[in-house]
Amino acid sequence: MEVDITTALDSAAIPVNPAGIAPIHPLVTVVIVNYNGGEMICQCLAALAQQHFQDFATVVVDNKSADASVAAIQQKFPDVAVLLLKSNLGFAGGVNHALNTCALGPYVVLLNPDAFPLPDWLGNLVASAHAHPQYASFGSRMYSDESHNQLDGLGDVYHVSGLPWRRGHGCVSTARHDMETDIFAPCAAAALYRVAALRDVGFLDEDFFLYVEDIDLGFRMQLAGYRSLYVPTACVLHLGSAFVGKHSDFQLYHGHRNLVWVYVKNMPSVLFWLFLPAHIALNLVTLLWFTARGHGAVVWRAKRDAVRGLPHFWKKRVQIQSTRKASIWAVLRQLAWNPFSRCA
Repeated sequence: MEVDITTALDSAAIPVNPAGIAPIHPLVTVVIVNYNGGEMICQCLAALAQQHFQDFATVVVDNKSADASVAAIQQKFPDVAVLLLKSNLGFAGGVNHALNTCALGPYVVLLNPDAFPLPDWLGNLVASAHAHPQYASFGSRMYSDESHNQLDGLGDVYHVSGLPWRRGHGCVSTARHDMETDIFAPCAAAALYRVAALRDVGFLDEDFFLYVEDIDLGFRMQLAGYRSLYVPTACVLHLGSAFVGKHSDFQLYHGHRNLVWVYVKNMPSVLFWLFLPAHIALNLVTLLWFTARGHGAVVWRAKRDAVRGLPHFWKKRVQIQSTRKASIWAVLRQLAWNPFSRCA
């Protein structure tokens, strides 16, 4: 699907580096994980090439694609570094490979191949990071491909029961979404992180493979005392699940398995036991909901495998909770109570 990103939205540019000179030591490393990205990843890279801010390098990590996307990237974007993996490590493994392999500046940006940034997107993220040194991660204003006035997300929300969602998903964009505000975590489809904070919490958890790994990272950053900010002027168009399919068995399995692991791994002890009945109820309702809609087998398998993985994740939990810096009240303030407040 072709999207005209240059005319989709109006947004003021911040010409941080208007000359467009390629930097020797880039301030930002943009990491894109590709798997059979086809023409879509080329469209994403073309949007990156139009950025007013130019002090960045782009790294594409290819998860052993079977299509011609790697050849197309190398032909059309020779300045983009391509890291070829021998197997599919998922989003988390692909990102970590880049972070462990590349010489990084102070900022890392994660961008999905199906996210198309507007020309001032990266400049506005960096400008916000410079203006707010007390924050460690920054989320974008993502618009849906279905309607340029419909939001795809304004950052990740985490409910006390362990239910995550993207704030504003499916809602009409209004003036109330124009203000910078604290968020639980940025959606990793288009987000900026301080490298020092990522190193401190240990990058993405590769056991998740795909889905909810950004929630897990955001939770660990919250526990370590880091804050996250929504940047309303950093705009992208996001197709969402363009490669695995919305509500596919793959998405349902990984999302609902990982949902359990995030809660068990990260929720501080007092809150863990306080909200555990709500978490169990959430999983039971989820099983009944998807069973009634013909997807019961895959969600039951996801919950079964989640339970099997609990001993492994409990060990991770012990380590994370033993080094927690944020107070219980600080964590509690970042959790959502109302599961119906998606458009707030």
